[in-house]
Amino acid sequence: MLTHPTLRLLTQLGLTGMADAFTSLADNEEAQGLAHAEWLALLLDHEATWRNNRRLALHLRKAKLRHHAVPEDVDYRAPRGLDRRLFDMLLKGDWIKNHENCAIVGPTGVGKSWLGCALGHKACRDNHSVLYTRLPRLFEELDLARSDGRLTSRMKSIAAVELLILDDWGLQAIDANARHYLLEILEDRYGRRSTLVTSQLPIAKWHELINDPTYADAILDRLLHNAHRLELNGDSMRRTPVLARP
Repeated sequence: MLTHPTLRLLTQLGLTGMADAFTSLADNEEAQGLAHAEWLALLLDHEATWRNNRRLALHLRKAKLRHHAVPEDVDYRAPRGLDRRLFDMLLKGDWIKNHENCAIVGPTGVGKSWLGCALGHKACRDNHSVLYTRLPRLFEELDLARSDGRLTSRMKSIAAVELLILDDWGLQAIDANARHYLLEILEDRYGRRSTLVTSQLPIAKWHELINDPTYADAILDRLLHNAHRLELNGDSMRRTPVLARP
């Protein structure tokens, strides 16, 4: 008699995880011998799990990560100079809580973007907001936003993200507008949010890439001052056997 009213009440209260668990337990003969406190503990555990899964799915959808990369799939055996101790430290996420940055640098195909997305996935698990974008595409989007009057709101949304992943840093020349966008983004985020960049270009050449000494000094100071650096090397992993993972 109590089953249907209780289930209906759980649904009305938005306790979907508890409602699903209640149905499962009611149909499970082994669960009939559980004490009330054990029943409640199971219901609460299912509700917490349901909410965590839903929150993670929402974070991942908003993050728009390029790769479905998870920390458990990182290949530490590949000969690319990946510092496992440093990467494990980054996975713990304290650098995001401390509003520090990260730079992943190396030649084409060594898994820079994949590793960046793995860090982004872990940040989503840790309930941080994340946004992935390729830097050339971001510049195009900001140019468009500027032309139709949305630039200010777009810049505010970028500033609010707890981890911003800028992929393909240095893939193309940086013009005057791009320099301005970069400086404004990094200025808004410095000491408040974390930024991760991936690049084929050695860090020593970034100043030259920006092509304006004043802007370059300001941009790189805000980006690299507190940045953890993962510098990779080796041949492209795209030429390795299929079973190898990034």
